[in-house]
Amino acid sequence: MSELNEYKCPCCGGAIAFDSNLQMMKCPYCDTEFDPETLISYDEDLNLAGEESLNWESTPDRQWEEGEAEEMRVYVCNSCGGEIIGDETLAATKCPYCDNPVVMKGQFSGALKPDFVIPFKLDKEAAKEGLKKHLSGKRLLPKVFKSQHNIDEIKGIYVPFWLFDADADADARYRATRVTSWSDPNYIYTKTSFYSLYRAGQMSFDRIPVDGSAKMPDDLMESIEPFNFNDAVDFKTAYLAGYLADKYDVTADESIGRANERVRKSTESALAATALGYTTVVPQSVNVRLQNGVARYALYPVWILNTTWNGEKYTFAMNGQTGKFVGNLPLDKGAYARWLLGVSGIAAAIAFGITYLLWWL
Repeated sequence: MSELNEYKCPCCGGAIAFDSNLQMMKCPYCDTEFDPETLISYDEDLNLAGEESLNWESTPDRQWEEGEAEEMRVYVCNSCGGEIIGDETLAATKCPYCDNPVVMKGQFSGALKPDFVIPFKLDKEAAKEGLKKHLSGKRLLPKVFKSQHNIDEIKGIYVPFWLFDADADADARYRATRVTSWSDPNYIYTKTSFYSLYRAGQMSFDRIPVDGSAKMPDDLMESIEPFNFNDAVDFKTAYLAGYLADKYDVTADESIGRANERVRKSTESALAATALGYTTVVPQSVNVRLQNGVARYALYPVWILNTTWNGEKYTFAMNGQTGKFVGNLPLDKGAYARWLLGVSGIAAAIAFGITYLLWWL
């Protein structure tokens, strides 16, 4: 059976055909004309583009040695179901996520052993100071919040992260335009040139972090990045003394989708950054192929602060290594309304001033 070849316009995606009068390929939708040989070469390049492959070769499988975790205990929150790990001397505590009391469940077992840990560098007083700085200078924050909020609990917790390493081959195609304009005494002219861009390259990704706790929001953990892996050491249970450690409930395999998303975004940004000098650049396709993809398991230090105000609970997080502090704050609606009216008033005054000047010019 014979096959029909259909060529797509690189500019608008419409089907194009050969115009016998022009002796060129012409798109009936955007009227763009192409030399046949150029178009055939472009089509062959598209067919040669490698298929995307975002598969990881291995995931963590490091097991605890016999007797190594005997002094570790698991505590379970009866409210949210979260499980946290502590040593056998840990007294009664509260859940760092929902602030409800937790109870001892039993001896720790059945989880992979972390490969690395970044020890805490900042203490509880630093976390309190971080909250103070976080509240400073927030003009739309209710004034009484600073004095009336209560810090219910400050917990140092090691959050589980899966760290993904990979080498990536990537290629991308873009539709681009370059617009130039000029004028004479009678007319203003505009010329739009269309281009088909191809970019390809190789990138290496080291230790892409993906939060392994379903209870810890990904955006919250990504907001306190980066962690400096130069301070990481081989994991030993002694680093847990005086702190809690969240027990991962999202496996490495379940975290691959998130890792792929971060790889794709970084790859797209890196390739797009090379498409310079054009008025518009629109991506058509981006293909990423991973090689040597491996994942490791690490614990990263995070301070969790829970505070209550007006019956509402607010959770803040601080990077226990660098001190980066994040967390949502309540909004003073009255102050916001006044600010909005002020901005609107300024905009109206500027518009009035421009209209006044144009009237007299």
